Parts: sequence; structure tokens; C-alpha cells
Amino acid sequence: MIDPRLRDRVAVITGANSPLGIGAGIARALARQGVKVVLASLPETPPTRDTTGADHTYGTAKSTDTDHVRDALRGDGADAESLAVDLADPTVVPAVFDHAETHFGPVEILVNNAAHCVPDTFRTDPARGATTVAAASLDAHHAVNTRAPALLMAEFHRRHLRRKARWGRIINISTDAAPGAADQISYWATKNALESLSRSAAIELGDAGITVNIISPGPVQTGWISDDMNTRFAEFSPLGRVGRPDDIADLTVFLASHQARWVTGQTIYAGGGKRMI
Repeated sequence: MIDPRLRDRVAVITGANSPLGIGAGIARALARQGVKVVLASLPETPPTRDTTGADHTYGTAKSTDTDHVRDALRGDGADAESLAVDLADPTVVPAVFDHAETHFGPVEILVNNAAHCVPDTFRTDPARGATTVAAASLDAHHAVNTRAPALLMAEFHRRHLRRKARWGRIINISTDAAPGAADQISYWATKNALESLSRSAAIELGDAGITVNIISPGPVQTGWISDDMNTRFAEFSPLGRVGRPDDIADLTVFLASHQARWVTGQTIYAGGGKRMI
């Protein structure tokens, strides 16, 4: 039996309000290892009545209150807390750690999973649902996808040093299209910036016993993939399917574990072989 040595560790997971999402999956997986989890999320606006199919499923899931996921975890016997927090506001960062410390103790695992993603493009005639890139769209993506993780990592490190800790894990969730693709250009760009920040953090935080790694998922069914898309995306993978939140969650557990003690500054592509290096 492999013991990841995670029992009674304290983790903060951002973007964990959707019961169908990667963040909730990570929370469940860590909780099964005895980790005390704090969910820091802000539900989105519920979808309008005219959305249907996958659009409605995804929109409804993202608008779920974080307490719903917290209560489900508690129902399974986990130690779980939640905090409604808008990560676009840089002043909330200390409150995330204060909340965790008040309920469970110092944060030893930080999972930056929260993401702002609104389709935008350089095209002047964008397809349905997208907008032409503008300052506001770039800034909104940067605030959540790049600035917030950077500030959370910095605060994690400051508190880690203050208590003279020697063990810490940071796992940042990116996307395998971070190098660049069409139609979500601000999202891809800010995730690419997150990967750069993660490698810098791995270099600078390593002497404090903190590892920093990146998970780069391919398409994961969190409610947004329609049946037609599922068939098409499955063809991209040698394994013949799209991802599930548990696929990313199990990799997160590994990167947080004792077994990953010699792994830092790495980007791990978790897409069933959709992208290979």
C-alpha cells in the first residue's frame, strides 16, 4: 500500500464551487486521503432560461454555491470549509489563509484551480458567444488566472517562512492550449503566464521545501462538452475518451504526496495523449 502521507494536512482549493468541476473533484480526492480542505470560490451568475443542453448544465453547475460542495464533502465524513471570495479582488488573498488557519491550521497545500474564461478573439467578426478582444476582457482574465495565483503563492510562502515550515505543495491548473489557440485568446494567454509564474516559483521557493508544479489538462467533461463534442474530442486522444475531473484530481493527489517529493517546476499534460512532448 502506498501512503501519500497527507492525513491532516490543510489544503486551499480555489474554484471549487461546481459539483461537476475539477476543483470539486480535487477536493474529494484530497479529502479521501484525510486532508482538511478549504474551498475558496465565487459562484457565477445563473444561466438564462433560454440556454439548453450542455450550455445549461455547465452554467447551472458553475452557479452552484460553494457551500453545496462543502456540505457534500462533510456528508462523506471530510473536514471541509468554504469561503465565498472574489479572486479578482487582490485584497482578499490574506482572508483565504486566515479562514483556513482559523478552522484547521496553517495551509500546506495550495491548489490554484479557479479560472475566468469568456471566449474572445482577434477577429472583428467573432463567432457566436465570443467577443473581439478588448482591454476589459484581457484584464478580467489576468485578474483571476494570473494575478490571483501569483498573490496566493506569495502569501503561502510568507506564512510558510513565518512558521519555519519545511514542507509545502503548490499545484497550479493550466490548460494544454496555453501556448496559444483560437477563440479564447485571453484565457490561453493568462494560463501560459501562470505556467511561467509556476516555474519561477519552483526555483525561488524550493529552498523552503515547497514544490510547485503545473497540471495541464486536455478537454475535461465538467458539464460543457455536448455529445457531438464528446465524440470529436475523444478522437484527439489515443485512449479514446475525454477527461474526467477524477483524472486531474488523482494527479493532484500524487503531486501533493510524499512520493512526488523530487518533482518540481514541471508541467504535466493530462489529456489522454492529446498532447505529447
